[in-house]
This record gives sequence, structure tokens and C-alpha cells, in this order.
Amino acid sequence: MSTTAEAAVLETLFQVSAEKSHRPLRECIATALEEYFRHLDGHEPDDLYQLVLQEMEEPLLRAVLDYTRSNQSRAAIMLGLNRGTLRKKMKQYNLD
Repeated sequence: MSTTAEAAVLETLFQVSAEKSHRPLRECIATALEEYFRHLDGHEPDDLYQLVLQEMEEPLLRAVLDYTRSNQSRAAIMLGLNRGTLRKKMKQYNLD
């Protein structure tokens, strides 16, 4: 399965899991990953760790930036990052 296809399946599964209930994020992620593995149909995923981090990092950054009304200093503090790292990640995900 290609990385793009894996990302699309994982994104859909995270979205479906989150919409099912108001369960803790940890449970939503566990459910999404269980579904993801069921849908692999015997294929081995590549760089799964990085794929999951990227799928979670962008919405996290977007949500915190929205919450802080794009105040990068406040967002960096909330995320536990320095402002330079936040700016680098914003550029990576085209959030600037």
C-alpha cells in the first residue's frame, strides 16, 4: 500500500473514531489503529510511526493556533515547544 493511500486510510479512520463518541483521545487513536491494521489486508506499512505523528501533528498545531488566535508565543508555550520549532512545523504543514 502506498504512503499516500496509507495516510488517507489512517486519516479517515482517525476522523471516524473521533466522531463516534467523546472518548479520550488515547482510545480514539487505539481504535483507529486497530481499524487501520484490519484494512491493511496483509500489507506491511512503511514508516508507520512517522505517518501517525504527521497525521496527529498538523491538526494539533492547527487547533492550538486557532485557540490562541495565531499567537505563536502562546501556542509554543501550550505545546511545550520553543517558538522557532513551532515556526518550522508551521512551515512544514503550510500553516503560516
